[in-house]
Amino acid sequence: MQPKASVIISTYNQPEWLYKVFIGYEQQSFKDFEIIIADDGSANSTKILIEQYKSETDLTITHIWHEDDGFRKTKILNKAIKASASDYLIITDGDCIPRLDFVEKHLHLRQLRCFLSGGYFKLPKSISDQISRQDIENQNCFDIDWLVSKGLKKTFKTNKLSSSGLKEKLLNKFTPTKATWDGMNASGWKKDIIAVNGFDERMAYGGEDRELGERLMNYGIRPIQIRYSAICVHLYHERSYKNDIALNLNLEIRKTTKSKKIIWTDYGIVKPS
Repeated sequence: MQPKASVIISTYNQPEWLYKVFIGYEQQSFKDFEIIIADDGSANSTKILIEQYKSETDLTITHIWHEDDGFRKTKILNKAIKASASDYLIITDGDCIPRLDFVEKHLHLRQLRCFLSGGYFKLPKSISDQISRQDIENQNCFDIDWLVSKGLKKTFKTNKLSSSGLKEKLLNKFTPTKATWDGMNASGWKKDIIAVNGFDERMAYGGEDRELGERLMNYGIRPIQIRYSAICVHLYHERSYKNDIALNLNLEIRKTTKSKKIIWTDYGIVKPS
């Protein structure tokens, strides 16, 4: 049967972090989802981890891989979208551990002709390294007191981890942060993403996810802010693939998308014949 959601997780050579992410999806309160790994050319260690985890868990996991040829996240994400079996897609990263209600929140808050813009909470390397299987199973890594005991400083951002009920709704409504398509935590209807032709594969690192959201908005899909509702913790990593040339190209593409109200990209899932 068709799953209620397809969780598409992008990854590149981070099997240790991906392992922790898998544990997070094992804990989900809502179980009817598939996982599709959008692998941008990882070495064999990632494949070994995925095959081992598939044999040890009830999670439904599909591994979509292409050869390493630089940062091609948008291309592998488009392949994963095509491979997805659900009509609702949750897109996140392989270094983001989901809270146990992550999938449930996305499905509960979804609306027709809308996409959801979720939040994430960045952790320093020292805490990222310390998180164990038990800490994920017990949800310690989402508990502020536990995080503070490991050296985290309390800030306004820790409200992401502690808000619920009315406070959660008010913070979502009044946050000054705009609702955008963020690749670490966003979701939408597959038919809407297909209608704008998915991700623009010209784009390397830097705003490549947001450009999809901007085309969705041009198409009439309304963004909904849920950064205080659907929560994941973002494990620390370097960004060696960041470069100014790619960033400037991405900015130009996004500028054109917004100024010309572009809906469709010729560099997406469907290519011109």
